[in-house]
Amino acid sequence: LARGTRVNVGEAVGVIAAQSIGEPGTQLTMRTFHIGGAAQVTTDSSLEAAFDSEVRFENASVVKRDDGTYVVNGRSMEVKLIDAEGRIRQTFKPVYGARLRYGDNDKVKRGERVADWDPFATPIVTDLAGKVKFEDLIEGVTTRDETDEATGIANKVVIDARTGSKKVELKPSIVLVDDNGAPIKQAGGLQARYLLPVDAILSVAEGDDVRPGDTLARVQTGGATTRDITGGLPRVAELFEARRPKDHAIIADITGKVEFGRDYKNKRRVRLVPEEEGAEPMEYLVPKTKHLMVQEGDLLKKGEYLLEGNPAPQDILTILGVEALADYLVNEIQKVYRLQGVPIDDKHIEVIVSQMLKKVEVSEGGSTTLLNGEAVEALEFEEANAAAIKAGREPAKGSRVLLGITKASLQTKSFFSAASFQETTRVLTEAAIQGKIDPLDGLKENVIVGRLIPAGTGGALRKYRKLAGDRDVRLKEQRKVNQPLPALPAAE
Repeated sequence: LARGTRVNVGEAVGVIAAQSIGEPGTQLTMRTFHIGGAAQVTTDSSLEAAFDSEVRFENASVVKRDDGTYVVNGRSMEVKLIDAEGRIRQTFKPVYGARLRYGDNDKVKRGERVADWDPFATPIVTDLAGKVKFEDLIEGVTTRDETDEATGIANKVVIDARTGSKKVELKPSIVLVDDNGAPIKQAGGLQARYLLPVDAILSVAEGDDVRPGDTLARVQTGGATTRDITGGLPRVAELFEARRPKDHAIIADITGKVEFGRDYKNKRRVRLVPEEEGAEPMEYLVPKTKHLMVQEGDLLKKGEYLLEGNPAPQDILTILGVEALADYLVNEIQKVYRLQGVPIDDKHIEVIVSQMLKKVEVSEGGSTTLLNGEAVEALEFEEANAAAIKAGREPAKGSRVLLGITKASLQTKSFFSAASFQETTRVLTEAAIQGKIDPLDGLKENVIVGRLIPAGTGGALRKYRKLAGDRDVRLKEQRKVNQPLPALPAAE
C-alpha cells in the first residue's frame, strides 16, 4: 500500500487508513496549544508573477478604471498565467474588489505585480459612472459617525435600524443618478442600487462624482486576526462526523439572478430567480449583520457562495455532487495536518470518505424490492437496479447520503460490529426484532466470534475452503452417476 502498487485482495485497507490518520493525531493533540486560538493565516495582499507569462481571464467580470487598471466585480473569475509554450504556470481566484494591473492577453514579466487587494476589507465597487445619492441613510437611525482610533479619521458607519414603527422598512443603500437626478440604469434595466450591510464604512459623500471601479463603501472582514478557526483534532472530528458548521456558508442551489425580497425580522430575504421559464425561484434568509457576497441583479452560478464561511458538507453533496464533496473533505482534513507538518497520503482519507458515502437513500422504489425512504448500501442499490433493468422493469431512484463516521459504523451490515462499537443494547435489540443475519464478512465480527479474520492468509484460506467445499459437493454428485471428476481449478 505504501509503495504505490495495486493493493492485494484481502488487504485490510480500512485498518491501515485508520492507523495512518490516528497515529499523527497523537502529535496533533500535543501540538495544538502552541498555535491554539487564532490560526496563523498569512494575509496575502498581492500576487506576483513567478514566470514571464501571458495573463488570461476566465469567467471575466471586471470593471476598467480610468487609470487602465481593472477591478474585479465577480465571484467566479479566475486569472491564469500562461507561458510561451501554452502551459498554465499559475492560477488564482482574485477576491471581489481586487485590483488587476494587467488586462486579458497582456504580457507580464517575472516578479511584476499582477494583482493587489485589501486583506482586511471587502469593498463595494460601482461598475458605472454617476453621482452618489444616499437612500435610507439617516444620521442616528441607520448611520453613525465613528472615529478611527489609529488614524483619527471620522467615518460614517451603517448601523442596524431600530425604528419605532414596524411599518417602516429601511434599506440603507447608495443609488447612482445622472446630473439631472434621474436614476441610472444597469445593463439589465435595473436601477444602479448598492445595498449596504450593517457595519459598512462609507467611502463617498452624497453628491460625489464616481467613476467605474471606484469604491463606494467597504466592509471590514477582520482579516486573519479575529476569524475563529477550529484547528487540530476538533476540526478533523467535525469533518469526519459531518457536522454542520455553526455559521456555515450559503451555497446557491441553482443558477439565477439575485433579487431582494421583504425583510423578515432581523433577516434579509434573498431570492434566486432562474433564467428558465417556469422554474421555481429559491429563497434564502440571511442575517442582516452578515455581509452578502452579491448585489441585486447579479447572476449567480450554481455552487457559488451567497455568504462567506465554511460550507456545510451536506450542502456540497446535494448541490455539487459526490466528487466535489470528496475533494472538499480530503483537502480540508489535509489542511489541518499540513499546518502541523504531518504528511498523510490522500488515499487513507479517501478510504474513510468512501465509507461515509456508502449509503443511498431511496426516493422511489420503482419495481425493485427497495422501499421509499430506506437507506441501503450503494452496491446493493446498483445490483437491485441492474436486475430490474435486465428484467425490463423500472429501476429505483435515490441519492447518496453523507453519514458521520460514528453513524456509519452503527449502520454497517454486521450487527456484531455495530454492537461492539456503541449503543450495544439498542443495536442487538433491533437486530433481534428484525431477525438480522450476520454474514461475518468483516474483521471485527470474526474476532468477536473467534474465527480467522478474512484478511491476508485468512482471506486466502477462506477462498480455498470455499473451493474445497464446492469440489466436495461436485464429488458427491459425480459419485452418484459414477463419472470421473474434472481437475480442480487453480486458485488465483
